[in-house]
Amino acid sequence: MTRFSNSGRTSPMGAFSIFPPVLKALLIINIVIFLLDASFFEIFKIGDTKISYYFTRWFALFPFGSGLFWPWQLITYQFMHGGLGHIFFNMLALWMFGSELETLWGSRRFLTFYLLAGIGGGLIHLLVQYFVYGNVREIPTVGASGAIYGILAGFAMSFPDRPIMMFPFFIPIPAKYFVLIMGAIGLYSGASGSDAGVAHFAHLGGGLIGFLLVKFGDQLGVYALGDKIAGIFSKRARQINSFSEPVRRNPLKMVHHEERAPKRTAGGERTYDFEGSEITQAQVDEILDKINQVGYQSLTAREKNILFEVSKRLD
Repeated sequence: MTRFSNSGRTSPMGAFSIFPPVLKALLIINIVIFLLDASFFEIFKIGDTKISYYFTRWFALFPFGSGLFWPWQLITYQFMHGGLGHIFFNMLALWMFGSELETLWGSRRFLTFYLLAGIGGGLIHLLVQYFVYGNVREIPTVGASGAIYGILAGFAMSFPDRPIMMFPFFIPIPAKYFVLIMGAIGLYSGASGSDAGVAHFAHLGGGLIGFLLVKFGDQLGVYALGDKIAGIFSKRARQINSFSEPVRRNPLKMVHHEERAPKRTAGGERTYDFEGSEITQAQVDEILDKINQVGYQSLTAREKNILFEVSKRLD
């Protein structure tokens, strides 16, 4: 499937990026894990057992009644795939629809949405599997499809009339109808038992969670909680960095040449001269945090110039 471009659109989060930071990281992580699982883990053994067996045993998503389920599998299963076609189409859909959503929403919100859609899809799949089919066989589920269907739902709600070309008909279909068609196909396949090797209810569950997150996520404080958790990790990382390198938050280390070194306020805070005004270290840190959250492309021209001028005072 191929979506039409939306040339000329500007996002409130900044200029459109074909590979925004979280999406890029998700693509890399998924591809690296797939390559490791398909090569290294299949070749090497622990005793007489391939590493791939243990990898699947602990990180794929197992049914509740199997005795092999662990809570972290609801996250880890999203980064595992069962074949080249499986990961190719999932990553293609992630890139096609996710790049625009991350640019629109911001990186933290996008990551929270993606992971929760995948977790929700996995949970709904397990619940249907357990209560409807009574299936407690030791058959694991892998793949990012639940999260991808959440992305599809989010895209359709954000750009409902955006035309999408649907294989094999290649007729432009508005995104809102495209997602409904995909959901109907998945529901029929899941209810009828066709394509038994596909976790259709994980797909439908991911789409449902995506819909609910767009509609009610802000009211329920989901994204505020995601920001708080991300803030804790970011703060922790800065604390760890501060022990090994006190000026790690700056792009480069401070030099000792007095004529290039920054000034300090009475309270000891660094300041920098920029276009006849003083820029404090706190302002520089805000710009760096903005890069971490939504990418360098989101900076204004003035913010980019500030970083450039500050970097000239550093080595």
